Amino acid sequence: MTVTSIAANAAAIERKTVPEVHLRRLGQAEYEPTWRAMQAFTATRAADTADQIWLLEHPSVYTLGVAGRAEHLPRVANGIPVVRTDRGGQITYHGPGQIVIYTLLDLRRRGLAVRPLVRLLELSVIDLLAVYGVAAAARVDAPGVYVDGAKIAALGLRIRDGRCYHGLAFNADMDLTPFRAIDPCGYSGLAVTQARELGISDAPEFLGEKLVQLVLNRLT
Repeated sequence: MTVTSIAANAAAIERKTVPEVHLRRLGQAEYEPTWRAMQAFTATRAADTADQIWLLEHPSVYTLGVAGRAEHLPRVANGIPVVRTDRGGQITYHGPGQIVIYTLLDLRRRGLAVRPLVRLLELSVIDLLAVYGVAAAARVDAPGVYVDGAKIAALGLRIRDGRCYHGLAFNADMDLTPFRAIDPCGYSGLAVTQARELGISDAPEFLGEKLVQLVLNRLT
């Protein structure tokens, strides 16, 4: 075998070992059926099942993580349902105009630990905002992305047998009022912001596609 053919074979092997990622665009989807679908996908996937990323938005809903405490629940009756879910973290709000990216990944196959995945997602949001000249940062003590102390993106994951689901929520152009009824992510008085308030006028659908591409770029 020649040096050229050895190099070609090595390149082919390297390409084959990069795990696939399939993107699903779900539009607006109810929270609980989507969550149950993530659970089912993760429970039934095989060793060679391609990873998936789901891009969507939810109708108005509060979700409470496994560590969620009652003192952070809505302080007013605003008609928005609360769903206790199996992701990490406390309470947050999802609604129209918020970009949700769910990462259904085989972490063991990728050689990727949880903290590096969280950092990857945070950096993807930071990269997106940098395109528009907005400086953002992550916090070690409170996962997510912040602009001048106000939270613009929240993260929550569930790991089962080395595979993850749930993911990232990025505030693009939405009604932020429901956040005022809760302690976002368990932090009383935490300010929340969104892309539109930072002068970013591109539609959530456009921003969602850009953010997914940034996540994919960092995954591969």
